Amino acid sequence: MSEPQGSEGTTQRLPVIERAAEADQREQSGSAAGYGPPSVPEAEAAGGARRFWSARRVPAGIVALLLLLVAGIFLYDIAAVRADRPAMHWRRALSAQLAERPLDDIWVLIGAGVAAALGLWLVVLAVTPGLRALLPMSRTHPDVRAGLHRDAAAMVLRDRAMEVSGVQSARVRMRRRKADIRTVSHFRELDDVRADLDATLTEAIRGLGLARPPALSVHVARTTGKKG
Repeated sequence: MSEPQGSEGTTQRLPVIERAAEADQREQSGSAAGYGPPSVPEAEAAGGARRFWSARRVPAGIVALLLLLVAGIFLYDIAAVRADRPAMHWRRALSAQLAERPLDDIWVLIGAGVAAALGLWLVVLAVTPGLRALLPMSRTHPDVRAGLHRDAAAMVLRDRAMEVSGVQSARVRMRRRKADIRTVSHFRELDDVRADLDATLTEAIRGLGLARPPALSVHVARTTGKKG
């Protein structure tokens, strides 16, 4: 699975034609500040909140291949020297350059910086779990772990938002700690639509069974721009 920055989806119930070059003018809900993120109950099993670890097959394969090539070249060169044959030209040239160049030489500093960056990258890969797109779910059995992809969670929340009366379109951005839902309403009072969305989406998040349910952020707007 690939690790994206967030998951988004857009579904429209009624077709609306808008000019692409014309920015939408939206009327926001007047009591938006009156609604905080709905409280979500804590996970029943706190131990299941650990993220899944990526196998890191591609970086591990690249590092193993490079180490194999470097070790093979040095082994061949050492065997050639032991057989009374001259060392490889590149190794003699490299030894001469390292012996002659001062430590503050620009190429020495560049090489050290590249080596340090590669080492830091490998350390980060080793200590971070990865698989950011996979959300861990609560564990009901100690030997079973389950995860839910962000795209699937975003699709569920989007479909539940579209079930609320007055919602014309919905867009969901699902993150590890926050679910951002932006909707457009074409009838009903915006405050009423937002209240229904808060209740519906809070229940939907509970139904996902995530070990760490994300905070909920709901925005309701109404398109007031010209259609044509």
